[in-house]
Amino acid sequence: QVRLVESGGGSVQAGDSLTLSCAYSGFTTNSYYLAWFRQAPGKQREGVAYISSGGMTHYPDSVKGRFTITEDNIKKTVYLQMNSLKPEDTALYYCAADLQWWLPPRREAADFGYWGQGTQVTVSS
Repeated sequence: QVRLVESGGGSVQAGDSLTLSCAYSGFTTNSYYLAWFRQAPGKQREGVAYISSGGMTHYPDSVKGRFTITEDNIKKTVYLQMNSLKPEDTALYYCAADLQWWLPPRREAADFGYWGQGTQVTVSS
């Protein structure tokens, strides 16, 4: 059974850094896609970082240069390093997995079949 467990959220000041972790387990394949999404109150869930099991990454312009996604496949953990945080980064952050490795990388939340419970990040000005 696939399981994703996020940790590392918290309350920080604008300009600070924070690293989120997501421990995953139960994958039935060695090829997969992992991603971090976020959802602020009243807004749609949006992807902020993506990584394939082969190490390819992708970021939307809103976080490019500030956020970095990495994976430790020995520890089965994916990380999201967030630098220069802004108040608009405040959201509930989710880790997600797409095990349909034979498909091209996808970016929409609806394409990811497995989700963690989320961890709150609050950035104050």
